[in-house]
Parts: sequence; C-alpha cells; structure tokens
Amino acid sequence: MPPKRVSKPTRPTSGSKKPAPSAELKSHAAKIIRQLKKDFPDADCALVHKTPFQLLVATILSAQCTDERVNLVCKDLFRKYKKPADFAAAPIGDLETAVKSTGFFRNKAKNIKACSTELVGKYKGQVPQDLDSLVELAGVGRKTANVVLGTAYGIPTGVVVDTHVGRLSLRMGLTKQKDAAKVEQDLMQLVPQDEWIGFSHRMILHGRQVCSARKPDCDNCSLQKSCPKVGVGK
Repeated sequence: MPPKRVSKPTRPTSGSKKPAPSAELKSHAAKIIRQLKKDFPDADCALVHKTPFQLLVATILSAQCTDERVNLVCKDLFRKYKKPADFAAAPIGDLETAVKSTGFFRNKAKNIKACSTELVGKYKGQVPQDLDSLVELAGVGRKTANVVLGTAYGIPTGVVVDTHVGRLSLRMGLTKQKDAAKVEQDLMQLVPQDEWIGFSHRMILHGRQVCSARKPDCDNCSLQKSCPKVGVGK
C-alpha cells in the first residue's frame, strides 16, 4: 500500500482572505451542480489508467494535449514501462521518443523520469496520498495532484480547473476570474467538498459535449434558463 499521509484540503495561496459568496450565488451554483449530476451521473476521468502511477504519468502528459492523444500514447507507453522503476531507468531519449506526439515532449519526459526516480527513492515506488508530498514531485502542480488524489484515491483536496472548467465557470457566472488558481478558490467556496471530484468531471463533459468554446449549444442546454451566458455571442 502507498504511504497514506492524507492532508486536509488546502486552498491555493491568495494573499488575502476572500469574502464569502452571496446566498444568491450559492443558490445559483447549487442549481448547476444538481443539473450536471442529472446530465452526467456517471462522469469519470477521461484518462485511461489502471494505477495511481499511470494516472500521474497520463496527467503530466495531458498538459496542452488532448486526452485522446494521451490515451493513445499511454497504451504503448505502459506496455513498455510498467512501474516507476522502469521509467526511472529508461534512457531519456527513449522516453522523449515515446511521448513526442503529446507536445513539449522533452520537458514532459524529463519530468516523468525525475518524478519516477523520486517515487522510487522516497516512497518505495508508490504514489503518496497527500497534496504536500505530491506537489513536491517533478512535473506535479496543484492541478495534477488534485486529479490524482481525487480520481485515484477519492480524496477531495481541491477542484480540478482545466481549460473547460475555467471557461465554463466564467461563462456560468460562478467566477469572474480567468487565472486557474483564482477560479479554484471561487469554486471551492461554492461547491460542497464532497462534490469537488465529480463536479470537475461533469463540467469537463459538459464543455466537450454541449458548451464548446466557439459554438455553445445553448438551445439544447439543460442549463439554458439559469446560465447567464457570460461572453457568449461577443
């Protein structure tokens, strides 16, 4: 079993304490949460994985890359390299070649190799179950740590804010921020902690299937009446 050092959920550093959201905004958020649960009851992470470590690698590769491409690359990658020790021992050139099609491949390969080496040296090849330890690993930021802890371990340490979640949160009036860390701060105040994991997955699916960046399907959207459609049509 991996070392279990579960920490309390921590908010991104913000400099000053944010005022509590209004009752009206909380009610608005609750409507969105309820509807998304109806629309996507079985929403889950789109990155295909069998272990927390595979999810960690896939999430690192997903930066500036589609989940479909990452899944395709990982299918072959995980056949050749099965555990952190395998990645740690792999020549960097081989890793770069294996992940090249995901973009930024040199940096991603370097981080995956370094991260794997740290997991072998510090954690006996297991992925730790606390945020502080995860974000200290090479190539792992808060978003990646939240993905791994939430999806692999069911530990809600924050709200995963990818491009879909950030874009939809602004469009739905849940935030006025564009910076991912600040969007997460707002969402953590509006979304109950036990909904953090599922909320992100559902927002991502909604963004892909209904509310695209360029052509949102507002006419067929279940949130049409409650969504303020910030920025739509501009």
